[in-house]
Amino acid sequence: MREIAFLSMDSLEEFVSYDQLVIDQLKDLGIRAVEVSWRTRTPDWDRFELVVIRTPWDYQKDAAGFLRVLEQIERSSAKLLNSLECVKWNIRKTYLQDLEMRGISVIPTQWLQSPSASELSSLSQRLNSDCFVVKPVVGANADNAYRCSPKTPMSVFEEAEGLYSGQTVLAQPFINSVTETGEYSLIYFNGEYSHSVLKRPKQGDFRVQEEHGGEVVACQPDSDIRQLGAAGMKCLPFRTLYGRADIVRLDDGTPAIMELELIEPSLYVSFDDAAPGRFAQAIAAELQ
Repeated sequence: MREIAFLSMDSLEEFVSYDQLVIDQLKDLGIRAVEVSWRTRTPDWDRFELVVIRTPWDYQKDAAGFLRVLEQIERSSAKLLNSLECVKWNIRKTYLQDLEMRGISVIPTQWLQSPSASELSSLSQRLNSDCFVVKPVVGANADNAYRCSPKTPMSVFEEAEGLYSGQTVLAQPFINSVTETGEYSLIYFNGEYSHSVLKRPKQGDFRVQEEHGGEVVACQPDSDIRQLGAAGMKCLPFRTLYGRADIVRLDDGTPAIMELELIEPSLYVSFDDAAPGRFAQAIAAELQ
């Protein structure tokens, strides 16, 4: 049986992962997938034909160390997917600027370096929005993200100032459709559309992740959302084994990409009966 690795983390106890569904499908194809934490000391990457980055959902706590591990994998005989080139491009949310330059609709964004509390408190005017979100340029799972408004206490901005010291952060107007309708996630395997889900935050929150109480349902997005997701994936300068386009509707109804997730996205394969098999087949194709 051929052996590959699913790159993960030390413990997924606090997270929702669907990878076992894919692992079972791979076994039927004669492929054994082993979950390996990226923090494993002295791993033998050469034993694997392929290393698929899947659930290292704590990488943002040591992004430099995570990249060093990926560089080790790239130097081994194993094939890394998505590639190190792709990860380096996608790990910093400045990739949104690249998408915008290529004519892809994205959320309007301001970029700030080590913002002060007073600078953060004035963002409502700069963004022309009563509510806005600030988050690190390297981040995942909504860690260290703030939703703010002119009524936000200065103590919160002072806390954020300390947290963001020495960092680049991005600020975006809060998109009302996130709480009113939800955020669409479109999933792709080998650049081909597979399935979609709609994610909604719990009452009183803005974070759509299941770990934060968000609700996820299968959906069939409208054609304009499908077209934007496809355009975002097609403009990439490299091929991908998997990808996820997170899309919302702006206040005027037009769709915009919030994130293009190419490193370790949840692929929500349990929400489409054929999705685990599609992903397994895409992985098997890499071993041909």
